[in-house]
Amino acid sequence: MLIQSRTSDPLLAAHDRVYRTLRSRIMHGEIAPGTALTLRGIGKEFEVSMTPAREAVRRLVAEGALLLSSSGRVSTPDLSPERIEELAALRALLEVELASRALPRAHIALIDRLTSINTVIAERVQKRDAVGYIRSNLEFHRTLYLRAQAPAMLAIAETVWLQLGPTMRSLYGRLNRTEPPHFHRLIIAALKAGDEPGLRLAVRSDVTQGLRLLAR
Repeated sequence: MLIQSRTSDPLLAAHDRVYRTLRSRIMHGEIAPGTALTLRGIGKEFEVSMTPAREAVRRLVAEGALLLSSSGRVSTPDLSPERIEELAALRALLEVELASRALPRAHIALIDRLTSINTVIAERVQKRDAVGYIRSNLEFHRTLYLRAQAPAMLAIAETVWLQLGPTMRSLYGRLNRTEPPHFHRLIIAALKAGDEPGLRLAVRSDVTQGLRLLAR
């Protein structure tokens, strides 16, 4: 008797598609803070039944990407200053450690890749493309942190990014950037020099400076 693979289950496949798409949108700031979502609306957009829509929302609520009120309203997080400060502190702890672990494995190909991504970030800034900027910025950090070979730590960091996604969109508008992040250049320079203290300081500054403007 053949046992059906879970990935061949159409309901599971539909749920996973909805979950991954919504997760990406939230993480990259495509949805503003405090935006209400409905199961009916999700089902209509993705052409799925209520079951996969509900399961996708349930997972995103569990990850902190969506909030579920006592009345049953589902929305993207509209973070308080205290919550922003907490998540900024988490980024500082996790990402500084990831960068430090990545440093011994930072080869020239990695440095070239980070430089290339930073060029893309500069293009997104020139085009005032907030979502593209956030997406490329997170790609910069993820590319570096993958060299740490610490998947559990990176998964936690990505959950923090997910909770901050809508807020990062607001932050982009507040900062009114005209050039790529200054600290990215310092990160790349520290990697080239094998300068761990400089790398830790550059990463900590990069991941917290803007957020703490919002937390004031």
